[in-house]
Amino acid sequence: MKSSGLVLKGPAPDPRPMRPAHIGLAVLVTALWGVNFVVIELGLDHMPPLLFCALRFLVAAVPAIFLVGPPRVPWRWILGVGLALGVGKFGLLFVGMHQGMPAGLSSLVLQVQAVFTALFAAALLAERPGRRRLFGMAVALGGIAVAAVDEGTSGPLIGFVLVIAAAAFWGVSNVLTRKAAAPNPLSFMVWVSLVPVLPLLGLSLVFEGAAADLHALATLDWAGVGAIVYVAWVATMFGFGLWSFLLRTYDASAVAPFSLLVPVFGMSSAALVLGEGISPLRWLAAALLVGGVALTSLPSVRLLRLRPRRRAAAADGPGPGPAAAGVPEPAGTTASRTPSTASRPTPLG
Repeated sequence: MKSSGLVLKGPAPDPRPMRPAHIGLAVLVTALWGVNFVVIELGLDHMPPLLFCALRFLVAAVPAIFLVGPPRVPWRWILGVGLALGVGKFGLLFVGMHQGMPAGLSSLVLQVQAVFTALFAAALLAERPGRRRLFGMAVALGGIAVAAVDEGTSGPLIGFVLVIAAAAFWGVSNVLTRKAAAPNPLSFMVWVSLVPVLPLLGLSLVFEGAAADLHALATLDWAGVGAIVYVAWVATMFGFGLWSFLLRTYDASAVAPFSLLVPVFGMSSAALVLGEGISPLRWLAAALLVGGVALTSLPSVRLLRLRPRRRAAAADGPGPGPAAAGVPEPAGTTASRTPSTASRPTPLG
């Protein structure tokens, strides 16, 4: 008899609560990603933003591409994610911060990517957001409006707009990453990092000038080198490697909530290291954004209760489950096997 039960490829994610050591790893990764915004701010004091961004991806890709094999996905997805993530998201983020967008606020505003991801997924993947997700998107956009008012009264608005655009490109890269469905996320990210290097260098020559680039390279000190190494190896390779390990070990629904700590670490480290103030409006924006992103990207309690039952039925073999009865799985239940773009975004900082 042909089985109609759920077929899992490879070891299933552990449905049990995360071990304390792995909780510590998740918090460590989000702390590294939050502090990354402060490091970007410090690095921008030593080199133009587009050149800095190009060097970040060059150092992340080389020599790593010689240590991991090419991902088993079509090259169009590698090129698409590389351009959207490297040139679009990070290029605009670095330029926006160079234009005066504070590091802590950047770490917060960039989380609106969850809203853009849901919108692009609805338009391109025909994913229909439910009422809870729509409400979360409205709450998050309210937080963006509050943050815009706060930034408009205290800093240049152009930097804020560029970081919003960066979040939109992050949403595009999340949807493309989901379509790529790379079996080895770390190998995929290494090869994706190679794509934006030449486009960013070309844009830097056009908009920042060869003289400025050569001067920055000639006068690059250990602080600048340290900033490049941190954003390339610590935040990208080490951080994403640990995050991928956690996603392979546990449900995405168990790991994803920790990503909401990124703006917490970003804003607090910016206040401690850079002396950035946190106004009452900014606190309100943070509460609305984080709450809205949680509603938009995290699974419902009902869905979490369904998953262990589904795994138990799958482990027992063929039987009268929803698939056997011809009943489709509730929307989003595949997240336990293939995390959604909202739960498993590309690197955060």
